[in-house]
Amino acid sequence: MNNRNFTAICAALLMCAFLIVFYVSPKIAKSTVAFAETNSEKVIYLTFDDGPSDRVTPKILDVLKEEGVKATFFIVGKNAETRKYLIKREIDEGHSVGVHSYSHVYREIYSSPENLINDIDRCNKIIKEVAGKPTTLYRFPGGSYGLSTSLVNAVTNHGMKYYDWNASTRDAEIYKATPEQLFQSAVNTPKYDEDIILLAHDTTNKTATADALKSIIEHFKSLDYVFAAL
Repeated sequence: MNNRNFTAICAALLMCAFLIVFYVSPKIAKSTVAFAETNSEKVIYLTFDDGPSDRVTPKILDVLKEEGVKATFFIVGKNAETRKYLIKREIDEGHSVGVHSYSHVYREIYSSPENLINDIDRCNKIIKEVAGKPTTLYRFPGGSYGLSTSLVNAVTNHGMKYYDWNASTRDAEIYKATPEQLFQSAVNTPKYDEDIILLAHDTTNKTATADALKSIIEHFKSLDYVFAAL
């Protein structure tokens, strides 16, 4: 092969390489960027424990509906038995319903893994009656912090997924809280570099929580958070 032919072949190969990079690389880069954008969404999960209640739960559902936001309700079975219509409304409006407990009496449900599972199943039976199937969502009363491995393992081995929280309205801590106090807690307790699971309650004495909810939602919307149910 003479030098002229060799040079021509090299030039042709370089041109092919250039065309491959020019036409293929942008597609790869675009796909990578799109994937990154999808996974970089800032997500907040609003969660409400201890309900349902006739006084507060409907107010919370009204705000969620008005704002087009989905949430998760971790219910107490003894409160739900006479308020199945509220569980139905939660499900019909696209929210998630999870087990919080049946009795919410710590000394009973945490006395043994067997008692814990029995308490879960008793609450889940009510959810199944309304939804047609049991849920796999669970929140330990008081959270999983400090519980024995045997209790936590009993829950996961039972097919449940448990969720704690990393932000709070503190509506179970602040005595006679005002809506403004709950709003300040909700926006100041999260770490804004991770997805947020916000703890709130919808029991009958948590009217301030319902009153603060719209402002809380508007705040996180202004920060481009996406609201989702667990």
